[in-house]
Amino acid sequence: MKAVGIIKDKEFWKKTLLIGIPIALQELLSTGLNLVDTLMLSSMGDATVAATGLANKIFFIFTIFIFGISSGSGILTSQYWGKRDVENIRKVLGISILIGIGVSLLFLLPSVTVPQMVMRILTPNQEMIKIGAVYLCITVWGYPIMAVAKAYASAMRGMNQVVIPAIINLLAIVLNIFLNYLLIFGNCGFPELGVVGAAVATIIARYAEGIGLLVIIYIKKNPAATTIKKLFDFNIVFVKKYITTILPVVANEFMWGLGITMYSLVYGRMWDVEVAAITITQTIEEVFLVIFQGISAASAVVLGNELGADRLKREDRYAVNYILLQTAFSLMMSFACLMLRLPIIHLFRSITYEVQSLVNCCLRVFAIFLPFKMLNYLIITGILSGWVICLIIISHIDAVL
Repeated sequence: MKAVGIIKDKEFWKKTLLIGIPIALQELLSTGLNLVDTLMLSSMGDATVAATGLANKIFFIFTIFIFGISSGSGILTSQYWGKRDVENIRKVLGISILIGIGVSLLFLLPSVTVPQMVMRILTPNQEMIKIGAVYLCITVWGYPIMAVAKAYASAMRGMNQVVIPAIINLLAIVLNIFLNYLLIFGNCGFPELGVVGAAVATIIARYAEGIGLLVIIYIKKNPAATTIKKLFDFNIVFVKKYITTILPVVANEFMWGLGITMYSLVYGRMWDVEVAAITITQTIEEVFLVIFQGISAASAVVLGNELGADRLKREDRYAVNYILLQTAFSLMMSFACLMLRLPIIHLFRSITYEVQSLVNCCLRVFAIFLPFKMLNYLIITGILSGWVICLIIISHIDAVL
């Protein structure tokens, strides 16, 4: 009966597809870029793949914080948008920009001044430390602009406007791949820079994406477009409310990221073959996860809108729909992973047979736990996040009354 209800719920599908498809496509493009990067760098040997994979773990930790900030801000924005409260949306945006830039600087300073020391935390392998440090100290300069871009993209997502960020992201990814082709291998008369070329291409693409998004937002006079004075026109009371609201989401993301980072510390103390295998495996896994990121992001926004508009019965129905939808797709993707793993692995022709065998084993394990992992992902990042923030907002209102 529930499955039939989902199929006939046109309003649910309209809202979910409108938000979920652009986000899923955007994530697919981003993971596709990671896949292309890994494919290109794999021709330079297992050690290079392993080193850049470990260096990107620093980026992963950074994105965990940014994702937590943008998720909490996005849910808060979606609830304000349900009330059409643009003034408070801009305040949320201003605070998320400040916090995001602050976090980016915490990562930038040590990565630029002592990159080898940072890499040494992840691995004792001297070759991987040397290669990873070169890659890290360049790519880390893109963190501040990424923090700003994610803040604006989160605000637009909370207002059900996801097409523009997706298009800008697509153009940035195409630019990144093109620059990789030119700078990694030295094509079309450009110098052959290898790992440095991949890092430079990433930096250019990130700044192009951030600046391009800001230009479009202000040209189109989006609700997120405002003056600097209005953007940062908030008082300590609003800041406390914001921090209290997003803190559970950020704490959740931090603990999850900490657990994933512990895996990386273990992998980094293995041989470069194992680290290369894990890097490739995780890159392939991300491709299979994009649809779930779209569903989960859509659930956070749609449920946030319903909570903000005080339509609690509809919110409950939608939450059940998302659980059933996520479960069905996770079973489908699990089967697809088992069927397609070998053709995908064969794309990495430059890696050794030992690495290919390890990737094959890892993907089989991934396919088994995928349904359980994605159900937790939906409940934590979509459904519960909206409810927790709603309860916190209600507690603020009760305190005032």
